[in-house]
Amino acid sequence: MTNPPLFLLAVLALVAIPGPNHLYITTRSIGEGRRAGIASALGVEAGTVVHIAAAGAGLSAVVAASATAFGFLRYAGAAYLVFLAYKALRGRHEIGEMALDPQPLRRVFLDGMLVNVLNPKVVLFFLAFLPQFVDQGAGAVPLQIVAMGVVTALIGLGSDIVYAVAAGSIGAWLRARPAFRRRQRYATGLIYLGLGAAAVFAGPSARRT
Repeated sequence: MTNPPLFLLAVLALVAIPGPNHLYITTRSIGEGRRAGIASALGVEAGTVVHIAAAGAGLSAVVAASATAFGFLRYAGAAYLVFLAYKALRGRHEIGEMALDPQPLRRVFLDGMLVNVLNPKVVLFFLAFLPQFVDQGAGAVPLQIVAMGVVTALIGLGSDIVYAVAAGSIGAWLRARPAFRRRQRYATGLIYLGLGAAAVFAGPSARRT
């Protein structure tokens, strides 16, 4: 790796900027509680580990170079977010009950993982950002990519957990208010729909999202 301090500063700067992952984790944490937010954060970064393995094996480059494969990831990810929106919007709600039924933490973890695995912009992140810090003279380029990816995932996990804990605290306060309970599932569903639309229409970016 060339210039490790610069790499760490760049990763910290990228992770500090709120993105779709943060919005997804925040929404889940507010709606279903702090534990669900943390499970979502763990799931999102588990998805990042899948991307790291793919980048190390050279599969990310293949996906990015194939319009068909890239398009499949883009639309599959958007479809999954729309499915999550549908589940949120169709949930039954009665006054005095929570607007969203808490999902099993395993389900929440898998949702977060799939949302990130099906995010093609993460593929582009690993292709556009990490190679800038590869030291060609050090050899074992795939190992360098994997090592930098793991560091990025760990820093990202720390950031995700901060969002989950903070949003969980806010959510506990909001869920005590009947007006919030009545509107919660609609807000959650619309946020998921917005993320799905962003997955379809947003252009390629080197930012980690």
